[in-house]
Amino acid sequence: MQEFDRKAAVAESPATRNLDRPGHREARAHAAEQPFRYPLQREFVEPDWRRLPGYRDVSREQWESAQWQRAHAVKNLKELKAALGEYLTDELCEDVQRDMFERATMSMLMPPQMINTMEEQDLYADPVRRYMIPALSDRQVEWASHPYSSRDSLHEADMWAVEGLTHRYPTKVLAELLSTCPQYCGHCTRMDLVGNSTPQVAKYKFEIKQPDRHQMILEYLRNTPSVRDVVVSGGDVANLPIKRLEEFVSALMDIENIRDIRLATKGLMGLPQHFLQPEVQGGLERLGRKSRQRGVQLAVHTHVNHANQLTPLVARATRQFFDWGFRDVRNQGVLLRGVNATAKDLLELCFTLLDHAGIMPYYFYMCDMIPNSEHWRTAVWEAQDLQHAIMGYLPGFATPRLVCDVPFVGKRWVHQTESYDREKGISYWTKNYRTGIEFDDPEALNRRYAYYDPIYTLPASGERWWREHSKELAPTT
Repeated sequence: MQEFDRKAAVAESPATRNLDRPGHREARAHAAEQPFRYPLQREFVEPDWRRLPGYRDVSREQWESAQWQRAHAVKNLKELKAALGEYLTDELCEDVQRDMFERATMSMLMPPQMINTMEEQDLYADPVRRYMIPALSDRQVEWASHPYSSRDSLHEADMWAVEGLTHRYPTKVLAELLSTCPQYCGHCTRMDLVGNSTPQVAKYKFEIKQPDRHQMILEYLRNTPSVRDVVVSGGDVANLPIKRLEEFVSALMDIENIRDIRLATKGLMGLPQHFLQPEVQGGLERLGRKSRQRGVQLAVHTHVNHANQLTPLVARATRQFFDWGFRDVRNQGVLLRGVNATAKDLLELCFTLLDHAGIMPYYFYMCDMIPNSEHWRTAVWEAQDLQHAIMGYLPGFATPRLVCDVPFVGKRWVHQTESYDREKGISYWTKNYRTGIEFDDPEALNRRYAYYDPIYTLPASGERWWREHSKELAPTT
């Protein structure tokens, strides 16, 4: 047998070059001009509320009082005018009033904290005003609502296991403990249930008394070991007395199969003063301590749609949760045209969340197909382009996923379409699990589910198709 020549084998190997020491390398890389500029340019300060006519005499002690904020929340145009004075022009006031009678699905409710984050010099263009206090001229004219829009566009109530408990995913549920919030957003996906009735929408009211509903929810979870994750929402948990919230969440932690609990509150941004009250702090601190003892992951999910809404007071309220042992504070925003549907606005918001408030950018949902929401909604291809545009700037763990919440399917990343008819704006999606109402449906995992782009984003041929067919399509109301 011929003797193995190791040196010859190495010399003939294609990998030999990897054994050579590299020569001198000249450092040539440097920071380049980018489509988005970082560091952030906007100063992170609490806007001076005294610049607004209605708050000129308000002291810091009053401003930082949750009781004062709730008592002075704006509920109608007269109160809005008192707060903003001459900045609320007669033209805009009339425009908003018409919207309240003809289009609004949510009643007006804004704490002074949120009003103070609006740009009073140009309220028509202000992103916070555009989604919190919509005007009729903001809305689409021909396609104010999509033909397939509906009051409960995600069919959450269809999936109630008990009243207020949506069992939509295999291991996760949504517990709607109440139907009120400290503020009402124009685009609210739960417009069917949350808030006061409007001239356009008579709201559903819970029929079972709140303590009984809460006990029914807990009992269902005790008897359903496949559920490990509970989103505690509403409405907004900031409107639930801390004693009741603590009792409910503490009881959740005592259920063996519950491993993750998320408290959903836009109030962390809209009314941070609530979370700075000693009794609220005490209750949340006890929950944080118990979550560590029980090995349950406890987190907060908030809802911020624009960087201007983040202030030092919000950051102060947020930081406490980490001291109390909460796992995380995450943001679930909504992609809204005219508010944040550009790469610049999304990146500005995400970096402000991370750098100044310690809040993790998590999801941006495409605006749901509720009535009169078309002017806010984006097409799937627009969301796909935005996802591409924000990649590479943020840390991977803090790069939010843009998702489409497809009726009867659930959250899907915007690139997960099974097929997509761009001309008609119809995307098709599939799923890999059954919702709570499909336990006996053998075809649930084989079906394709449709989602619809705003019609005004389509090419002319697609708009013509919808004009011809929309009269045949009875919307679900």
